[in-house]
Amino acid sequence: MPAETAYIVDAVRTAGGRRKGKLADWHPADMAGATLDALVERTGMDPKGIEDVIMGCVTQGGEQSMHVGRNAVLASSLPESVPAVTIDRQCGSSQQALHFAAQAVLSGTQDVVIAAGVESMTRVPMGATMSLFAEAGLGIPKSPHQEERYPGIVFSQFSGAEAMARKHGFSRDDLDAFALESHRKAIAATKAGHFEAEIVPLPIDTPEGPELHQHDEGIRLDATLESIQSVKLLAPDGVISAANASQICDGASAALIVSERALKTFGLTPLARIHSLTVTAGDPVIMLEEPLFATDRALERAGLKLADIDLFEVNEAFASVPLAWLRHTGADPAKLNVHGGAIALGHPLGASGTKLMATLVHALGTHGKRYGLQTMCEGGGIANVTIIERL
Repeated sequence: MPAETAYIVDAVRTAGGRRKGKLADWHPADMAGATLDALVERTGMDPKGIEDVIMGCVTQGGEQSMHVGRNAVLASSLPESVPAVTIDRQCGSSQQALHFAAQAVLSGTQDVVIAAGVESMTRVPMGATMSLFAEAGLGIPKSPHQEERYPGIVFSQFSGAEAMARKHGFSRDDLDAFALESHRKAIAATKAGHFEAEIVPLPIDTPEGPELHQHDEGIRLDATLESIQSVKLLAPDGVISAANASQICDGASAALIVSERALKTFGLTPLARIHSLTVTAGDPVIMLEEPLFATDRALERAGLKLADIDLFEVNEAFASVPLAWLRHTGADPAKLNVHGGAIALGHPLGASGTKLMATLVHALGTHGKRYGLQTMCEGGGIANVTIIERL
């Protein structure tokens, strides 16, 4: 066991905004800065004591270029003396930010670190940077040596999702039924007020006047199996549609990670301790399957059994991912994404890691549970797993 312990004092997120929706007018640095400010305000943390901000962001171009992590600090009320770094581990960027923050604390190198993430998929569309370079004739990410190793293969999350469905034997009906449940759980959680403790309301202008954006915009209150099944498939012979995949989303999130020493120094009360950190990698072609195997390894490393975990957050990048994860692990479906997932709530890429952690740590408190496990698929066939224990 490490000499230090890493604690989560609080974790927050914005309510999701649909593409060109309610958060479209928010600059990503301002949106991320608002979550940093919320952490300081809610926890009472002295901002001068924050030693680093680690910001996940996937599409680092346009308004998210030139180091969006540092720009978020400068757009917030934090002192200029607070450093920052921007990282990209694809969809797991801010989950990895949390791992880096925890590792800094566990090593004794730092005592107070914010892990965060941001993605405005309205203002900086997914794949925008790659398209820009390709149009300018500046090449594509796949190198000649990669082509030698993976000849003729286009690395695609969409084809990976289809391949997972085929490999694990899921039909479109299976995926659509899962998608409907995601909306139903998100509707129930919203009505019960379960998200209120984690959401940072953001002021927005509407045709009816100013208001606070504090409810996830992507939830389909009128979702039915028929409406989900009516959505066109992404491939004519496939099973994946926009309705059984995660929603394009604008959002930001952040978590305050501290040491035992910082708890005493700053008078902080933690919500949870970080029990285990794992990252693994596997097949980059099927790409999205790695959470299955990463979960096995994480539980083994943590000395826990699947039955010890009370709640699971498995990112709903595509319905085939959590369904395959359930089949592989044998986990109780009643413990999975109990407040809905990205199919209903949105997947703001770089922000999703700490977004899911905000939901997980507060859900453990809401339901009086102890252990939570979070994992997500990431581009290139990678997966992070984080296990936390509510205090």
